[in-house]
Amino acid sequence: MKQYTCFSPRASLAILGQQTQKWEIWKTIGEHVQIHQKTVSHTPLEKLQDAWIGILAGGHGMVEINTRVRPDRGLQLAFGRKQCAEQSTVSQTLTACTQENVQQLRQALLLLFQTHSQAFSHPYLQQDLEVDVDMSGLTSGKKAEGASKGYFAGQKNRRGRQLGRALASQYGEVICEQLYPGTVQLEGSLQHLVLRMEDVLAVNSAQRKHIILRVDGGGGRDADVNWLLERGYGILIRVRQWQRARNLAKRVQTWYVDPQDPQREWGQVEEPFTYKRPTRQIAVRYRKSDQSWTYRVLVTNLSDEQLFYMARQPMSAVPTPPEVLFAAVIAYDLRGGGVETSLRQSKQGMGLNKRNKKSFHAQEMLVLLAQLAYHLLLWVRHQLSQHHSQWRAWGILRMVRDVCAIPGKLQFDKDCSLIQVVLNRNHPLAGLLQRTYLPFCQEQGLSLILRKI
Repeated sequence: MKQYTCFSPRASLAILGQQTQKWEIWKTIGEHVQIHQKTVSHTPLEKLQDAWIGILAGGHGMVEINTRVRPDRGLQLAFGRKQCAEQSTVSQTLTACTQENVQQLRQALLLLFQTHSQAFSHPYLQQDLEVDVDMSGLTSGKKAEGASKGYFAGQKNRRGRQLGRALASQYGEVICEQLYPGTVQLEGSLQHLVLRMEDVLAVNSAQRKHIILRVDGGGGRDADVNWLLERGYGILIRVRQWQRARNLAKRVQTWYVDPQDPQREWGQVEEPFTYKRPTRQIAVRYRKSDQSWTYRVLVTNLSDEQLFYMARQPMSAVPTPPEVLFAAVIAYDLRGGGVETSLRQSKQGMGLNKRNKKSFHAQEMLVLLAQLAYHLLLWVRHQLSQHHSQWRAWGILRMVRDVCAIPGKLQFDKDCSLIQVVLNRNHPLAGLLQRTYLPFCQEQGLSLILRKI
């Protein structure tokens, strides 16, 4: 093959393809994942890669492989593929996956995470690692394996599965996630997710003392709270039982009005519920439309310094009780900008809730492929943000929809190696991408230029 030049509607994504090959992502996966399926034109591993490229290209359904990846030969070459499989054969490969294949892919992703993530190399002695744990519903058809009626926000009488996730909040990285049947909630998966998190981070008992777990009421059972306390974690958890929350609120002597929301008040529980380790318990009450109160109680064993750190607020030399309580409430509120935002980005940017397979193991493979795509964009964004701070503010949806969709021309040498990328200079992000990606391109011997196309 002589030098080959072609137009690509996602020429900027081709640069990420080069990064993928530099990090040997699919070589690592290929060393672990062995799917027993006959090869005709494409190996099972190649078809998994095509599905993954389709996710990065913004496809929210398997059928979009045929419209986003197959017609774009330049994009295929940039990721080390010479052709793209037809979407129906990709689906057949996913359906052929077994529990063993799921575990193989998990092992490969674990090695990639431990190699490239910030969370794995977190400096525990310098600062605590904040980990949010939560569940999110993934709706599906009635005949899907593991699908059942359960809680799906805003969708009554729907069936589906549940996705549990542990997130390293400072870095936005998914430490681990697990697909569960639709009836499983956080109370039945919290300990399993935490143990998986320990395996991925390879933490010891000394490091667990510097990990703070922030969990909503689904993980606020007494058994779970005691289990976490005994393992030495720092916790900030909402009590599950609403009756207990109401009774504990009666033991608050002084209520403080939230300066940001006059309909919310909080106070220290003077005679807290007894767990296996000492805790501080903060009651929070919200005024409803009928002027009655609804109550929540937060349980924590964190110091004042840790609470102010999690709340991202400066701590005075001698903080007053209202300031400390306010820091605890704000620290808990921030979970909405952590794991909840992460799940929303996976659904909007990665189409996590759009690709539904009848086979439970096939769905697990899709979840893991989406996780890998999520991390690739996250790690690349971290690299780019070191050259320009604007990248830090962009979420996964913006990365997929805008950054990875700049049209241009791709030029390859006779060995199918990408040697030049010409981006459309009229695209509003083309100049920024060129400036921030220039060091990487120079290192790879890749020419990145802007031109009117």
